[in-house]
Amino acid sequence: MRRHAPIALLAVLAAAFPAAGFERWMTTKEITVAFSGRVVDGYYVDGVTFTETYERNGRIDYREAGRQLAGKWSVVNDTFCTIYDTSPTGGCYRVVHTSANCFEFYFLARDEREAARPDPGRPSWTARGWRRDQRSTCADAPTV
Repeated sequence: MRRHAPIALLAVLAAAFPAAGFERWMTTKEITVAFSGRVVDGYYVDGVTFTETYERNGRIDYREAGRQLAGKWSVVNDTFCTIYDTSPTGGCYRVVHTSANCFEFYFLARDEREAARPDPGRPSWTARGWRRDQRSTCADAPTV
């Protein structure tokens, strides 16, 4: 019996600490505190850069090269949603706070209704961003 103790300990530790580098998904409160009233710069998986301003009143201003969109942002079920008034390109994202001023966004759902479902699906890495008022601390590769 004593011989299996190290294996049992490893199993418990593996369950307690997920894959190396992975931080947990941010909560509704953490997302709201991190982004409300802030400007975020970032880039998508394809390298396109963007800037988003998240107004305290829930409005959003999105900009990338040659494109500007207005819309609303919200947090539903610990999922950060950016829904644009005139474009279906927005969506809802799980967010990981990877370092002091770096956030990763993982697409989860096309809209708030879909994000509110009990099991909306598996998120996929979409973008990385940082608050403009501080130096970026982002690394090059996604953590999940």
